[in-house]
Amino acid sequence: MTPRHARVPLVCFGLAGVVDLVSLAVGHDIGDAGHTVAKPLLMPLLALYAHLCGGPRLLVGALLLGWGGDVLLLLDAEPAFLAGMASFAAGHMCYLLLFARLGANTASRARGGRLRAAVYALAPVSTVTLLRPGLPAGLRVPVAGYSLLLTAMAYGAARLGPLAAAGGALFLLSDTLIATGVADWPQPPRPDLWIMLTYIAAQYLLVTGVLRAPGARPGPPATYRGNRTVTT
Repeated sequence: MTPRHARVPLVCFGLAGVVDLVSLAVGHDIGDAGHTVAKPLLMPLLALYAHLCGGPRLLVGALLLGWGGDVLLLLDAEPAFLAGMASFAAGHMCYLLLFARLGANTASRARGGRLRAAVYALAPVSTVTLLRPGLPAGLRVPVAGYSLLLTAMAYGAARLGPLAAAGGALFLLSDTLIATGVADWPQPPRPDLWIMLTYIAAQYLLVTGVLRAPGARPGPPATYRGNRTVTT
């Protein structure tokens, strides 16, 4: 259950997400301005929510590193793109460390582990192979490394249950959409809208999945119940 004091940042996160998505749907100068204002608000609000819910520091760190990537990707330049990718990669490392710690409490419940591992192992290989010819030469190695790390994060998230698994898969989809745009593949209408929709949903589901995982939040403080001996 969401603590009462954590509801305000969660509601604000939802409102910022709606503003961002509507802005991207509208497009043009007004839409661009709305996206520029709303996007940098998303992850700090979600990180504050996670913190107020007692979430692990690694979760808060992953979200704040995602915020760094969000801001850098607003800049239309290759160095900013690489720096944003590095910030997201550091966030994925935080997630990986967190999932390794929490997965020990839930791994016994996971089913279809071998099939899932095979699917996630195939994902970065096929993605990099297909995208490589269209990527600028300077981005091929960084994109390959990032794809491997992102896929490992998504695989680790699947160990925590369906919510975190869906979050990891949507994160994978969102970043794949970005990569196809960089590789100059045909894009759906309003590609930025679909990228942000899947990204916002991914981060929220990852946070929710982590907060519900056993051992993610500290339990209530223990109380001492002493036995009083009455002598007469």
